[in-house]
Amino acid sequence: MSKIINEDEIEAKDLPGRSLKWLFTPAMNVAKGFSMNVVNIKPGNTVKPAHSHPNHEEVVFLLSGSGKVYIDGEVFDVRKGSAVLFSAGSIHMLRNSSKEDMKVACFFAPAATFADYVLHEEVVFPE
Repeated sequence: MSKIINEDEIEAKDLPGRSLKWLFTPAMNVAKGFSMNVVNIKPGNTVKPAHSHPNHEEVVFLLSGSGKVYIDGEVFDVRKGSAVLFSAGSIHMLRNSSKEDMKVACFFAPAATFADYVLHEEVVFPE
C-alpha cells in the first residue's frame, strides 16, 4: 500500500538536543522493510545520549545545516547533502555546529522504533 505523509501533520517529540517526527513506523503497517523519522537539531545542540541500534542499520541524510557526527569514537564533518551509514551496533550522535537548523532524514532497516535504541549515557561528544 502506498502512502503520502507530510511532516507538518505530525506532532514533534522533543528529545535531548532535537525534535523528532516519525513518518513511517512498523505500527502503521505500511512499509515492511524500513522506518523513517525526521530530526531537527537547533544550532549548537548535540543529539543526546549517544545511542546504537544493535539489529538495525541507519542511514541519515542531511537536508540542511552542517556539523559533526560521532561514530564509534571518531568524529567526522558533515554538511547538507551528506549521507551517513551507521552500521548495526555502532554508537553514534550528531552535533549541529552551524548557525541554521540541521534537518536530518533518518532511515532504519529493518524497521525500528524507540524500543530498538540502546542508550550510551557514558559516551560524551569530544570537544
